[in-house]
Amino acid sequence: MLKKIPVSQVRLGMHVHSLCGAWLDHPFWKTKFVIDDTSDLQKLQSSGVDAVWIDPGKGLDVAVAPPLPPAGLAAAPVAPPAPAAPRATDFDEEVRRATVLIGKARQAVAAIFSEVRLGRAIDAEECLPLVDEIASSVWRNPGAMISLARLKTHDDYTYMHSVAVCALMVSLARQLGADEQETRVAGIAGLLHDMGKALMPLDVLNKPGKLTDEEFRIIKSHPERGFELLQGGTAPAAALDVCLHHHEKMDGSGYPKGLRGDQISKMARMGAVCDVYDAVTSNRPYKAGWDPAEAIRNMAEWRGGHFDDAVFQAFVKSLGIYPTGSLVRMHSGRLAVVVSQNERSLVTPMVKVFFSTRSQMHIPPELVDLAHPSCSDRIAARESNAQWKFAHLEELWAGPDALRRLGK
Repeated sequence: MLKKIPVSQVRLGMHVHSLCGAWLDHPFWKTKFVIDDTSDLQKLQSSGVDAVWIDPGKGLDVAVAPPLPPAGLAAAPVAPPAPAAPRATDFDEEVRRATVLIGKARQAVAAIFSEVRLGRAIDAEECLPLVDEIASSVWRNPGAMISLARLKTHDDYTYMHSVAVCALMVSLARQLGADEQETRVAGIAGLLHDMGKALMPLDVLNKPGKLTDEEFRIIKSHPERGFELLQGGTAPAAALDVCLHHHEKMDGSGYPKGLRGDQISKMARMGAVCDVYDAVTSNRPYKAGWDPAEAIRNMAEWRGGHFDDAVFQAFVKSLGIYPTGSLVRMHSGRLAVVVSQNERSLVTPMVKVFFSTRSQMHIPPELVDLAHPSCSDRIAARESNAQWKFAHLEELWAGPDALRRLGK
C-alpha cells in the first residue's frame, strides 16, 4: 500500500513512487525509484518538494524507533548502503530499448497534436514522463536514441522531429553542464518547440514539394502560433522562449523577431542548432537528408552568422565529429558506417567496414574499434551517400530488427 510521507522522513532504501508538488521543483528525472544514494537523499531534502509517496512493498517502510539499548551500551552505527553507480548500456542494447520508446513517443506526440487541433490546451506536465524516458535513454547511451529518431517517414516527420529535437536538447544540455532541472526544461522545450505546426493547414504542412512564397509565409507563423498555444499553461518560460525563437539567427536574419547575438537566449540558441540538425539530416519527399557528418561540416560553415559558436561546439562534442550513421572513407581504402562513439576521442568511433573502393566491391561487414591499440586503420574523410547511393547504411548500424520495428 502506498504511503504519503514528508520529505524529512525519507531514508535510504525507500522506493519513491511519486513526488508531490510542481514538477519543475522535482530534483530527479525519474518518478519511481529507490533512494540508494546519500547525495540523492540530500538533493531531495533540499528541493522544493514537501512530501513523497512511497511503496513499502518495493523498498523500506517508514522507520520504526528501535528499542533503547541497555544502560551503558551504545547502539552500533549502521552504515548506509553503497550508492549504485549509474548504469550505461552498450549501443546494441540501447537500440533495442530505444526502438520501443520511439514507437511510444510517436503516438504520444501525435496525440498532443490531435488535442491541439481539437482546440484543447497543452498540459506540459503530462509530457514529463515522455521527456523522462527519452532523457534516460540519452543518458544510458546518447547515440542510439538520437540516431534512431533521425530515421523518419514522410507521414511521421512532424511528430518524430519533436522527439528527435527533445533528445538532441537533452544531450546538448548535458554536454553544456546543465543540472537535472535545466536539462529537464531543455527536453520539454525540444518536445514542444514546434507545437505551432499543429495549427498549420495540413495541405501546406505535408506538401511533398517546395512551398510557394505564400505557403512559406504561413509556415513561418508557426513559432508565434506555438507561443500563443503555450502561454498561460504549465510549460516553463524557457520552453515558450524556444518555441518562439528557435528560428532566430545570430546575425539577425532569422524570424519572427529578427533578434541577433545576445538578444537570443542560450536555450533558444540550443534549440536553433538542434532543430536545424534534425531537419537537414532527415529525408523529405523533395530532398534526401544530409549524411550526419556532412551536416556537421556544413553547419560548421554557418557558425557566427547562424549559430552561437560555443553552443555549436558543444553540440558537435555531444554527437561526435562523425555522428552515428555517418559514411566515412578509411585510410585502407575501405568505406565504413559509424556505429557508435568513443567518449574519450571524437576521431576514433566504432565503425563497420563493408565496401572496398579499390575493388569497387562489397566486402563482408566487419566491426572495427578505431580506439583499440591494435587498430592501424583510421578515418581519412567523410563521404556523401548521395554519390554512392548505398541502400543499406541504416541496416548496417541500426540492425534489421530495429528498422523493422520502426517500419522502415
